[in-house]
Amino acid sequence: MRKLLYKLTKKEDGNALVLTALAMAGMLAMVGLVIDGGHLYMTKSHLQKTANATALSGAQEIPNTQASVNQVVNEVLTAHGEKASLLGEPEVIDDQLEIVLQKDVPVFFSSIFGVESVPIEAKAKAGLNPLAEAAGAVPLGIDESVELNYGQPYTLKVDAGDSTSGNFGVLALEGPGAKLYEDTLINGFDESLKIGDIVNTQTGNIAGKTSVGVNTRIANCPYPDGEYQHRDCSRIMLILVYKPTNPTENQMKSVEITGFAYFYLTEPMGKSDDSIKGIFIRRAGSGTSSENNPPDKGAYAIKLTE
Repeated sequence: MRKLLYKLTKKEDGNALVLTALAMAGMLAMVGLVIDGGHLYMTKSHLQKTANATALSGAQEIPNTQASVNQVVNEVLTAHGEKASLLGEPEVIDDQLEIVLQKDVPVFFSSIFGVESVPIEAKAKAGLNPLAEAAGAVPLGIDESVELNYGQPYTLKVDAGDSTSGNFGVLALEGPGAKLYEDTLINGFDESLKIGDIVNTQTGNIAGKTSVGVNTRIANCPYPDGEYQHRDCSRIMLILVYKPTNPTENQMKSVEITGFAYFYLTEPMGKSDDSIKGIFIRRAGSGTSSENNPPDKGAYAIKLTE
């Protein structure tokens, strides 16, 4: 009887060792899977953030050239250490840039089972959407009925001499006064304006202040004439697109913002000049878009669409 009990006890010790070994193996497997899963999650997160940043940055160059888009895409990917992960070439379709990143991520524990790496992929798409709200606009506007042909010369009148409505798009963004007008023309309005806002028109003789503002902006741009693709060129102005609030009145005292446009200054002004010469351009800038499909006047916000 004693011998039988001894044998049973020894067998239980052996079973306990086996069970303990199995439990330890299971725990190690769980820890290994957690480590591999966490590594894959972190890598996937990094890859997705890189794809998003690349799409957003590259989409800003869509109004320029495909070469400009490619250059920015390569710069962002290189900065994030993911240039080799780009799948195919950056492609712009309908003002949308899609970025696809793919890489094989090495794993640690799973290699025991013959799995050396796991492929992961991240996609992002960003594109141009007409501006609906933005800061930095200058106190100039253009009627929404004017057709914009980008790159063609335009003349913006800054007095009321030829206008039956009494004003040619000179706006008072900070209140009446030539000094405030000049400062805002040079530096831009520091508060956000949005579609639907009502803005008063500027009264008085401001031709001289306009020439000072225009010539200052031209002088402060370090790039040669015609190079409007640079994002820090002060010759590029964000102007307001509007419709008169009371079109039947003889004098236009206020307007309603219906959109935004970018205007590139091509020529300096003389003190007696009553017009600003330049071209309208397509350009992406800071600001927000809207789901209400505002009119496309060439001024865009960048938005992730996928």
